[in-house]
Amino acid sequence: MADIKIEDIKKLKELSGAGLTDAKQALVEAKGDFDKALEAMRKKGLTKAEKRGDRETREGLVDAYIHDGRLGAIVEVNCETSFVAKTDEFKTLAHQIAMQVASMAPLYVSEEDIPEEVRKEKIKELETNFKGPENMKDQILEGQMKKAFADKVLMNQPYILDDTKTVEQFIKEAIAKTGENITIRQFKRIELGVTE
Repeated sequence: MADIKIEDIKKLKELSGAGLTDAKQALVEAKGDFDKALEAMRKKGLTKAEKRGDRETREGLVDAYIHDGRLGAIVEVNCETSFVAKTDEFKTLAHQIAMQVASMAPLYVSEEDIPEEVRKEKIKELETNFKGPENMKDQILEGQMKKAFADKVLMNQPYILDDTKTVEQFIKEAIAKTGENITIRQFKRIELGVTE
């Protein structure tokens, strides 16, 4: 058996949000390789996070971010309990989401929020300009639709503080750490001199 250091167990526990026993077990399974253990813990945590996605979120908070007095965003981020909503980690998460909205100017929280008439209009435009094999048309159009709305959907945007992940992945990591479902209910972005 590999030599497992208590410092590694504590560090893994902190980074993954798991218990000491689970952290130790992951290190044992990874034969003491910290990075492999962390990756395994993250995968487990994200799997659990996806299962939590159906749980109701009625608590949370509203946070705002103002940049240079010229640009701002206000967001409502929800969780399951007021206990989690009051933690510094949750407050930081909400503030980072407000920064994301101010910086990246999304129009929708998720793909489901894109109005049907907007979708239909975009499909019509893409079909008109379609140049490709007919037997691949549906798949190509679906890919083009995703690409067309990628920067307009908050959950699909690259996360501004770590562009190796999307906002959705960032939220799932937070769900894994808190043990609660977290949702972004709504947001509003305001820029000086710009009206919708």
